[in-house]
Amino acid sequence: MTDKLIIFDTTLRDGEQSPGASMTKDEKLRIARQLERLRVDVIEAGFAASSNGDFEAVQAIANAIKDSTICSLSRANDRDISRAAEALHGANSSRIHTFIATSPLHMEKKLRMTPEQVLEQAKLAVRFARNKVADVEFSPEDGYRSEIDFLCRVLEAVIKEGATTLNIPDTVGYAVPELYGNFIKTLREKIPNSDKAIWSVHCHNDLGMAVANSLAGVKIGGARQVECTINGLGERAGNCSLEEIVMAVKTRRDYFGLEVGIDTSQIVPASRMVSQTTGFVVQPNKAVVGANAFAHASGIHQDGVLKARDTYEIMRAEDVGWSANKIVLGKLSGRNAFKQRLQDLGVVLDSETEINAAFTRFKELADRKSEIFDEDILALVSDESVTSEKEKYGFVSLSQHSETGERPHASIVFTVDGNEVHGEADGNGPVDASLKAIETHAKSGAEMVLYSVNAISGSTESQGEVTVRLQNSGRVVNGVGADPDIVVASAKAYLSALNKLHSKADRVAAQG
Repeated sequence: MTDKLIIFDTTLRDGEQSPGASMTKDEKLRIARQLERLRVDVIEAGFAASSNGDFEAVQAIANAIKDSTICSLSRANDRDISRAAEALHGANSSRIHTFIATSPLHMEKKLRMTPEQVLEQAKLAVRFARNKVADVEFSPEDGYRSEIDFLCRVLEAVIKEGATTLNIPDTVGYAVPELYGNFIKTLREKIPNSDKAIWSVHCHNDLGMAVANSLAGVKIGGARQVECTINGLGERAGNCSLEEIVMAVKTRRDYFGLEVGIDTSQIVPASRMVSQTTGFVVQPNKAVVGANAFAHASGIHQDGVLKARDTYEIMRAEDVGWSANKIVLGKLSGRNAFKQRLQDLGVVLDSETEINAAFTRFKELADRKSEIFDEDILALVSDESVTSEKEKYGFVSLSQHSETGERPHASIVFTVDGNEVHGEADGNGPVDASLKAIETHAKSGAEMVLYSVNAISGSTESQGEVTVRLQNSGRVVNGVGADPDIVVASAKAYLSALNKLHSKADRVAAQG
C-alpha cells in the first residue's frame, strides 16, 4: 500500500502576502472553487483575525466549499483562535492552524519572550483550539533555525494537547534539501509521541530550493503533508510550487511511492486564474505551467518528439490541463453558453444583473476579437467593474493621439464615486499620457513600482493584460486590466490599483 501525500494549499493566505497580491472576497472564493476542482486536500483560506475582509473571505469559503478541508491561520492567542473558529463554523471540514516562533532570534527579537513562555503559550493555544475544532495544526515559526532540543519539547507538548498536524516551516528559505530532510527525520525519531500526528513541510524559495527541500522533507523526513501555492506565489521569492510538487510525485512515483488526490488536468486552469487575479505573470520557462514548459525549439528535440513523445517529454501537456486552451466561444454564442462556460471555469456571479453585465462585455469583446479563449473570459470577469458596484474609480472611455515627432496626448473619462470626470494630459508615450490624465483628478500621490504587459493568448489579436503596482504610505497594491487595446488595459489596471489603495484593507502580517 502506498501512502497518500496531503496537499495543503496556502495561495489564499501565504500567497496573498506577496506585495500587491491581496485579493477581494469574490476573487478568493473564485480561486477556492478552482482549488476544490483541483481536489486540494486542505485550503488555507486566510488569516481570519487579521481583518474583517479576511474574516468574511474565510467565512464565505467555509460555507461554499464542500470537498476540501478549510483552514484558517491564527497566532497562538485566544482572540485569533476564536475568530478563526467563528469564520470556519459553516465548513464541512475545518482546521485551525496556530503558530508561534521558536527560534532564539525570533523569540528574543520579535516576541520578547523566554523559551518557557513560548512553550506555555504553544500548549495553551493548541488546547484552546482543540476545544473549538477536532483538527488542529501547529507550526513553530522559523522552526528550521530553532534549537532542536527545545523544538522537540514544544512539539511533544502540543501533540499531548491534541495537535493533529505538525508543520515545520523553513520560514526564511535557509534550508538545503539533505539537511532539512534529516532535520525532520531527527525530530520524528527524538519525540516519543511523534507517531500521533501527521508531519508537514512548509518551505520558502529564497535560495530556489523550496520544492527540493519539501520533497526531501517527504522522502528523508517522512512528512506526509506539503504546504504549497499555485505558481509558487508568496512573499519574497515565493513558496513551494504546488504544480511542481504534484507532478514530481506523480511522475517519479517509482521513487517517492506516494499517491496524491489532485486532478492534474485542473493545474493549468488554476495557474491562469491565480496569475490573472493577482497580476503575477508566470514566467515562460516555469516548470509545468510556463508557456514554454512543453515547447521544443531544437530540431533534434522536435524530431524526437514527433517520432516518440517520451524521447524528450516526461509528462503530457494535456495531463496538466494544457489541452483546455481551446477556442470556446465566439460572437454568435448565446447567453446560456456563456453562463455555462463561466460555471465550467469556476466563476460564480451572484445575480442575473452581474451575469448580464458580463455577457454584454463578452459580446463587445467578441465584436473586436474573433476568437475568445478561456483566458479572455477570466480576464473579462476579473474586471472589478463587473463584480462590484462599490469601487471609487471606474473606467468609461479613453482616446489618445500618438504620432512620430509629436508629444502623445490622452483624454480619458472615468467615474469617481459614480460621477463622471474628464482628464487630459501629455506624456512620454500614450500609456504615460493616459495615466497622467487619470492623476489630474485622482491626485493619489502613489509611486508606480511595476508596470508589466502580458499577452493573454497568442497572436496580435490577443487581449493585453497589464499589471500596475502602486506604493503609497507603506501600502503596496497590484491592479490588473485587460483589453485588446494596451493603452485602455493600462488605464483599467491603474484605476484598479487606485481602488485597492482606496480600500484601506489593512491586515496583520503573518509568517509561516
